Amino acid sequence: MGLGYGIGTNKVMAQKGDWANFHRYEAANQVVKALPASERKVVFMGNSITEGWYHNDSSFFKTNHLIGRGISGQTTSQMLVRFRKDVIDLHPKAVVILAGTNDIAGNTGDISLDNIMGNLASMAELAKAHGIKVFLCSVTPAFDYPWSKGKHPDVKIPELNELIKAYASKNHVTYVDYFSKLADNRNGMPADLAVDGVHPKLAGYKIMEQIVLKSLKKVL
Repeated sequence: MGLGYGIGTNKVMAQKGDWANFHRYEAANQVVKALPASERKVVFMGNSITEGWYHNDSSFFKTNHLIGRGISGQTTSQMLVRFRKDVIDLHPKAVVILAGTNDIAGNTGDISLDNIMGNLASMAELAKAHGIKVFLCSVTPAFDYPWSKGKHPDVKIPELNELIKAYASKNHVTYVDYFSKLADNRNGMPADLAVDGVHPKLAGYKIMEQIVLKSLKKVL
């Protein structure tokens, strides 16, 4: 399983009743804690888009000493529950939070945009309370979800991104705008950048890497 930079088999809720999937990175977190601080500067918290990022371009994480903590299918509610174990306890300098699309898809039930934003805000505030710099990312574009049709992410994702951007501005945290560079004229992700209209291909991740590295270097 290496150092746990977002690698491993995807077994959501591998342990019975482990709703937030604490078990997923439990062993890997112990390895990361033993690393020098210079090798665990930034944790990427997210869902399958973050998890898939490592699988598509592991060198990006290794070269820049980034720790991937994405779990496929997760919503902001699940991430908030595991945030202490998978982010705070690793004592990084910063956290990059990319989350919300699975909430809109209804993966763990219906939730309003305001409550999604509330979960994101709670993660940001937990991080700030522990001296961790926060990077809140725009949700990446999707015209529709192959596994959850008719949720109108082409409308709801831009609305959520406006909430995230406003929160970031008001609370002096960095807003990382992936959406404007990935979206087509339908507020979806074009086929040359995405596997299924939702999950980026390597070309999509390369665009995201340029954007987030610019933000990280500016702040850190």
